[in-house]
Amino acid sequence: MPNALKPEELGTYRDSLLGLQARLRGDLDQMTDEALGRGQPESSGNLSNVPLHMADVGTENYDQEFTLSLIENEQDTLGQIHDALNRINAGTYGRCEECGDLIAKPRLQALPYTKHCIECARALESRG
Repeated sequence: MPNALKPEELGTYRDSLLGLQARLRGDLDQMTDEALGRGQPESSGNLSNVPLHMADVGTENYDQEFTLSLIENEQDTLGQIHDALNRINAGTYGRCEECGDLIAKPRLQALPYTKHCIECARALESRG
């Protein structure tokens, strides 16, 4: 089943995916450093890196958990971008993996790493 996208369109989507991939990798590096507490000066002046109040412990734990969940989401998106780049190379980019129909260009522009048309994405989401 040939791809309905023109080579220049594929190049545009590839460039978009590569740019998004580079940005997410930078964000991921920054969030990892933040989650691990690297490079953060102590604002309280406390030399032991132990908060002075139990509420501070809870806040730090919440912040770290939140950052770790963001890292997980970014890693998932990077995996989807990698898969989309592989689909470009395989000549299957722009086709829904569920039904085989073409994915609408506005959807590809909004989510260049998507692998489902809007109808199949809705159906998959409603199934859970």
